[in-house]
Amino acid sequence: MIRRNRIAIAVAGGMAAVLALVMWTSNATGLQGRTVAQTEQVGAAAQGDYGDVQEPLTPPTSEEAAPVEEGEPAADAPEGQAAPAPSDPQVTLVGKSVPKMGEVVQDGDGRTLYRFDKDTPDPAKSNCEGQCAVTWPPVLSNGTPQLQGVDPALVSTVKRADGTDQVTLDGWPLYTYAKDEAPGQWKGQGVGGTWFVVQPNGKRNVECLPPGVTPPAA
Repeated sequence: MIRRNRIAIAVAGGMAAVLALVMWTSNATGLQGRTVAQTEQVGAAAQGDYGDVQEPLTPPTSEEAAPVEEGEPAADAPEGQAAPAPSDPQVTLVGKSVPKMGEVVQDGDGRTLYRFDKDTPDPAKSNCEGQCAVTWPPVLSNGTPQLQGVDPALVSTVKRADGTDQVTLDGWPLYTYAKDEAPGQWKGQGVGGTWFVVQPNGKRNVECLPPGVTPPAA
C-alpha cells in the first residue's frame, strides 16, 4: 500500500514538472514574439516607414527653408542691412555749341555746367559748401568721366570738405544749378556776378549775360 502511494506521488510530481516546463516554454515564446515585433517597429521607424504620415518629425533646418523670393534679402544677410544700391551712371562731360550761348559744357543729361569765381583753380579748391552746394550741386566723380568735345588733359578732381571728389575743368570745380528745370537751360548765367556757364576750355562763357551784369575781367 505504501509503495503504491509513493509511485502515485512520483507520477504526480513528474506531471507537475512537465506542465511547468510547458508553461515556461509558452511564455518564453510569447515574450520572444513580442520582442521581435517591437524590434521590427523600431526598425521601421528608424527607416522612416510611417505609413500615411507625410510630415517630418523634426522642423526643417535652415538649409531646408523655403527659397528666397526674388527681391528679398538673402537669408544670410546681416539683419537690418539693406542691399547695396546700384552705382550712379558714369559722369559725362559734353562740350558743344548751343544757340545764343555758344560754347558750353553739359553733363550726360544735358544740364548746363558752371564755374564759381570764388573758387580757385591752382591749387583747385571749392568754396561752395552748405546751402551754396544745395543751390549749386557739385559734379561729383564716380570714376573716370566720359568726355565728348573736352580735352582729357583739362579734366581732374578735387577733394571737397566732406571728402567727396568733385570734377574740375582746367582746375575749376564744376557745378549744376538747381533752378535749371530742363536740359539746356542756363538760368545760373551771371548769378551774383560770380557764376558763369563754363566753356570746354574751362574759361567763363560771358555770352547772354543778364541785364546789369558786367562781364568780368578775363
